[in-house]
Amino acid sequence: MTVPVSSRLLAAARREPSRPTPVWFMRQAGRYLPEYRAIRKQHTLLEICADPHLAAEVTLQPVRRLGVDAAIVFADILLPLVPMGLDLAFVEGEGPVVRNPIRVPADVKRLAVIDVANALAPVAEAVRLTRSALPATVPVIGFAGAPFTVAAYAIEGGSSRHFADTKRFMYAHPEAWAELLTKLVRVLGEYLTAQVAAGAEILQVFDSWAGVLSPADYRRYVLPHSRALFSQLGLLGVPVIHFGVNTSELLPLLVAAGGDVIGLDWRIELDQGWSRVGFERGVQGNLDPVALFAPPAELDARVRDVIARAEGRPGHIFNLGHGLLPNTPVDAVRRVVDLVHTLTA
Repeated sequence: MTVPVSSRLLAAARREPSRPTPVWFMRQAGRYLPEYRAIRKQHTLLEICADPHLAAEVTLQPVRRLGVDAAIVFADILLPLVPMGLDLAFVEGEGPVVRNPIRVPADVKRLAVIDVANALAPVAEAVRLTRSALPATVPVIGFAGAPFTVAAYAIEGGSSRHFADTKRFMYAHPEAWAELLTKLVRVLGEYLTAQVAAGAEILQVFDSWAGVLSPADYRRYVLPHSRALFSQLGLLGVPVIHFGVNTSELLPLLVAAGGDVIGLDWRIELDQGWSRVGFERGVQGNLDPVALFAPPAELDARVRDVIARAEGRPGHIFNLGHGLLPNTPVDAVRRVVDLVHTLTA
């Protein structure tokens, strides 16, 4: 793969000097953008994901409007569950719902072994279309969920506060749990490989729910499987970002699992998080998404604080500590992009 040498994001991901600091946002394509809302009036989220031209258009919208340094393909971390046999829907006010969740070991046995290239071909085609529409300086980010987070959604049937069903299954059926995550590692690895083959130059793995685990449970039930996935991704020749939420106490374990860049949420200051990760890796983050609702002076101060804590060290990718919220003011998002670029030029 030819790497665009002028891509600030790829340089930062490899801990090479990168000026100005690259910036992009998780959920940068979404409901806060009026042009996205116009498309959603005509199509469901799953319809957009299934139509590569629509998905590519939604992917490109924030790049045009905000001047961010990367485009992340519009998809959802739960899409691989659909061809495996789970009934996924997106319910207004609830988010993703799996109508036939995994609850007993026999449910794991029934999961289909899928041909990822065919089953999830629309996502790869959306990556291709996006790559062809962008300048070489703006890379396409491919992504997937981590094995634990995808398994948790499949077992809970949706989001959860305590993830009690997931933990019960994990504790009571360790062999079926290992079988489930082994299947997911294979599917997710092939899914991300297809995105790279289609033109994605960097990947992000979202372990959004890993923060519900104790270090001991992460080490026993998750680490071997996440490490297996990152080992596969390490063969692809592209940088990989490993992101979790509420994982300050798990950062050394996330590092052990793998990833060239570790995502930090806003619950830890960036310099402290980077120290825990180790300066031989890059970090991404970590502005509180709600700071975008603050008055401009307060927002500016918080952006400056994140930048100051990076200390100009190579390897920082500016982002939020989680995704953009639905009602985020577009002007505030653009303000952050411009300020980061100005401060670090």
